[in-house]
Amino acid sequence: MNGADTGACFDAVIIGAGPAGSAAATLLARAGWAVALVEKQRFPRRKVCGECIAASNLPLLEGLGLGGTLARDAGPELRTVALMHGRHTVDAALPPAAGGRLAWGRALGRETLDTLLVEQARHAGATVLQPWAVRGMAGGAGNWRLELRCTRSPAARELQAPVAIAAHGSWEALPSARAQRRGERGGADLLAFKANFAGARLEPGCLPVLALDGGYGGMVLADGGLLTLACCVRRDRLDALRARAPGRSAGAVVEDWLQRECAGVARALQGAQRAGAWLASGPLDPGVRVRSDDGLLRIGNAAGEAHPILGEGISMALQSAGLLCAELLAGGSGPARADARAHAAWHAGVARRYAAAWRRQFLPRLYLGAALAHLAMRPATAGLAVHLVRAWPGLLTRSARWGGKVRCAADPLAYGAGNAQGVAP
Repeated sequence: MNGADTGACFDAVIIGAGPAGSAAATLLARAGWAVALVEKQRFPRRKVCGECIAASNLPLLEGLGLGGTLARDAGPELRTVALMHGRHTVDAALPPAAGGRLAWGRALGRETLDTLLVEQARHAGATVLQPWAVRGMAGGAGNWRLELRCTRSPAARELQAPVAIAAHGSWEALPSARAQRRGERGGADLLAFKANFAGARLEPGCLPVLALDGGYGGMVLADGGLLTLACCVRRDRLDALRARAPGRSAGAVVEDWLQRECAGVARALQGAQRAGAWLASGPLDPGVRVRSDDGLLRIGNAAGEAHPILGEGISMALQSAGLLCAELLAGGSGPARADARAHAAWHAGVARRYAAAWRRQFLPRLYLGAALAHLAMRPATAGLAVHLVRAWPGLLTRSARWGGKVRCAADPLAYGAGNAQGVAP
């Protein structure tokens, strides 16, 4: 369409159609809400992500209609975790999730996962606006007004909703924060990189964590037998590496650095062929952004972010969506049917209870992720960690358990687990 289409009204507008946004749109639409799901990029698209799906999320994804796809197409079951530092590799068993049937995590490329999830939202009845970007927001809880612009044409439109949910990436700030985010830059910034490789030699079912001088990373075998290699590197470390290799791309410099720094990476990539270009994003912004007094409800990375060394980004996205939707649906009636004063009280209660639940469930992961990231990025402490886990391999198993690999913050039954009626993959 051309020109402006104003006044489209919904019960909720969700900004961002990654795992958090698509999951929330599906749950609310299934409950009868009128939902608009706004995404600025076309799918499928590759995204910087470790692509590990912990076992705690499998019942949620099954409830969202992806159980068959995961069972058929995802990478091998993840049963071991390894710490790689320099020439050293120490491995241990990953803990299984409770219940037995879906006990082990898998890996699935984000180009596949995100596309399937947004299709489930559309199938549930959500209005998917893609590729559309939010160019302005006004109002507040009870009366949000959003200005949208199509990213592929001059088309514009305005949406109205009493509930607005931010589900965008942590480095994809909404209009009010973009200028500030663009101006922030420092040597300690963590920049994220990812590439996929065909023909890699990583042991199937192993989930290595890479401790690097000035960064950290991980590897996993995902769908199609592709290896996902992802890492975070400090900006000052990357600048120094690039200064010693003038004319080379950042991705090429990072790939060389990973193989020099970590013998496990060099072994895995021996004879492998990179599939597609290196992707980069950042800087990462670990921390808490959810607030109990916020008129804008936040899920996924928009709510808060743990250091990616935990591999819990997809987990926190899916599970935070479940926590928020449980609060939104607790009363049984949509927000559009309440008067202004009643809505304000309802919204404040939802925000307060959700923020408390989010902090209770996810703050321990943020603390653990920060501790592990700072330990891994320093050679002295990383070397000490290798000695500790060699003497006590169970420390790796416990760290995976403490990091949320086997415990789900959201109720799988709220996702329709065991009774899903999604799009047949």
